[in-house]
Amino acid sequence: MLLTVETIEWWSIGVGLGVLFIGLGIFILCIRAGQLLARFDKTLDEIDRQIPALSAPIATTLTHVGGIADTADATIARLGVAVGQLENVAAGATKTANTIGAVVANVTSTMRKPKTETAAGESI
Repeated sequence: MLLTVETIEWWSIGVGLGVLFIGLGIFILCIRAGQLLARFDKTLDEIDRQIPALSAPIATTLTHVGGIADTADATIARLGVAVGQLENVAAGATKTANTIGAVVANVTSTMRKPKTETAAGESI
């Protein structure tokens, strides 16, 4: 069959050109994505180069922070012991204060009693 202007279906040419342009757009998109990934690879290489220089100061800082945390834990433990001892002292002081209060009450009540003769039971 011979192709002539009358036998060509023009819509098929439009579809073919549309598919060609879509393919060309995808190709350009892939090229741009490749360039972006190449730049990203360079950035990652720079980060990989700088990590060893930063690892020593970071390790030192983390060790220092760990030492501070250990010191804080030890201090809190000591404070816990001190609070326990203070509670014991407070309990002892309360008992002593109660005892002193009872003694003072007894002395006061003894001082208020009138003296009586043992035989007659009358006041002197």
